Formats: sequence, C-alpha cells, structure tokens
Amino acid sequence: MAGHEHSHDDHHHHHHAPPSSTRTLLIAVGLTAGFAAVEAVTGWLAGSLALLGDAGHMVSDALALGLAAVAARIARLPAGRRHTWGLGRVEVLAGLINGLFMLAIVTGIAVEAVRRLLEPGEVTGGPVMAVAALGLGVNLLVFWVLSRGEGGINIRGALLHVLGDLLGSVAALLSGAIILFTGWTPVDPLLSLLIAAVVLRASLALLREALHVVLEGVPAHLDPEEVGRDLAADPAVASLHDLHIWQAGSETVALSAHVVLRQPEAWPEVLDRLQARLADHWHIAHATLQPELPPAFPLQRMEGEPPSGQASPSGG
Repeated sequence: MAGHEHSHDDHHHHHHAPPSSTRTLLIAVGLTAGFAAVEAVTGWLAGSLALLGDAGHMVSDALALGLAAVAARIARLPAGRRHTWGLGRVEVLAGLINGLFMLAIVTGIAVEAVRRLLEPGEVTGGPVMAVAALGLGVNLLVFWVLSRGEGGINIRGALLHVLGDLLGSVAALLSGAIILFTGWTPVDPLLSLLIAAVVLRASLALLREALHVVLEGVPAHLDPEEVGRDLAADPAVASLHDLHIWQAGSETVALSAHVVLRQPEAWPEVLDRLQARLADHWHIAHATLQPELPPAFPLQRMEGEPPSGQASPSGG
C-alpha cells in the first residue's frame, strides 16, 4: 500500500466556464468597447479628463472581457498528454495581463490629472454630463449581463472593473454638473484621480488573486488545518500528514495527503468516503490520498521467519 491512490473519476471540466460564458462576455465586450469610443471622442472634444479617464478604464475593461472570452474558450479544451490538467490557467494568465494593463492606465490618468491641476484647461460641462449619464446606463446593463452568467477569476475581475466603471461614470457626471453650474474646472482632474484610485484598487485585487493561483496558494475560502481535522475525524483514520491544498486553475482545487489507517484492509471504503467528503463538503474534486500503516502495525511474517522478539536460529 505504498503507492498513491487516485480518484477514478475525470473531473477536468467540472469548474470550467460554461459554454454560455463566452457569448455573455462577447456581448459585454461589444457594449463596453462601443461606449468607450463614444466617451473618448466626447471627452476629447469637451476637454474633460474625467471622461477620457473613464473611457480609458472602459477600454481596459473591454480588453479584459475580450481576454476572458478567449480564455474561457481555451479553458474548455480537453486535457491532453502535454497538459494533463487542461488549460484552465489560461484564464489566470489573462487576469494577470489585464491587471498589468490596468496599472498602465492608472499611471497615465494620474500623470495627466496632475498636469491638468497645474495647468487648468477649459471643460464643457453639458456634453460631459450627457455622456456620463448614458455611460452609467451602459455600465448597469453590462453589470447585469455579466452577473447572470457563471465563471471564474475573469468574470469576477470583470465585475470589479464594471463596478469601477459605474463609479467612474458617476464621477464624470458630477464633474460635468459642477463645471456647468459653478465653472470650477479643477473638479475634473480631481475626480479623474478618484477614478484612478478605483481602477488601481481593482487592478491590485485582480493581480493578487491571479498571482496567488500561479503560486499554487491555498484558496482563500479553505483552511488546510480545518480540512485536515475533518478528514482525520473519520473513525478509520488514525492521523493525517503532509496535507497540501492548491489551486490548479481558476476554479480547480487539488489536494494531496498521507492517511495513516487504523485498519489498512478497509482502505477502499475509506478512500471512497474521504473523496466523497472532500467533493461534497469542501468542493475539492481532485484528491490524491496515500494510505500508510500505523507505526505499531504488525506486518505479515514470511514463512520460516521467527516471531517478533525471537532471534533467528544460528548455525553454530
């Protein structure tokens, strides 16, 4: 019983994005990219950095959604000889690329906002308000489309971005109103800095989550000690050691552990019980469990071998 026991079920595709996710993401890409172009043109003509900043944020969201759509498609490809886990981590790579791109967007917005504060320019409040109000409606629609579907790290990241877009549209709306009624133009770069802060927060959260998966960290919702105690509570298990839990993909969690048995002959039933417990209670479908004998378990003697504690007969 020194070898590893594996589950006989193939779980490679249990947590990949469903087929409808790609279509949902593409709809969101079209809405977001289309309105980003409208915002960019209006912001340029009106001289509104807040509107340009929100357009930049929406461009990053459109790219994020596009990457997520491609990744969701690739992640559904079957596992092969060269990729036995499948290609689920493509979604994680898409999240990393998107997070890094968003950091570049934040830097650009912040630099331009500081320049505008030092050298104020003219901003037309009316068009800014109109486009920002329209953007708020588009962002609400995109959020609704995405929230209806299922998905992994890309969908959650995209929802964070859309929430940032909602705040950006509100900020641009406020900027246009304040400029229209008071003429105080510094509010535009100040609110654009607020947008940059929102984008930065979403970017860092996405990067942190993606890097955690790449480094095979324990998923945030799981505590290895708690999982170990739960498995060791089985009456046939004497103890558990070398427990490892990691995230093999955006939604695929794997576990390995050494299980010390009280009754080694009961291992097939114990294995079924432990794997069912992991799948049903902890949502861990990929588990590799190695059985071990308890330290004092008497091994079966070979024929002609003396009982334990007795010396072998000598020839002299």
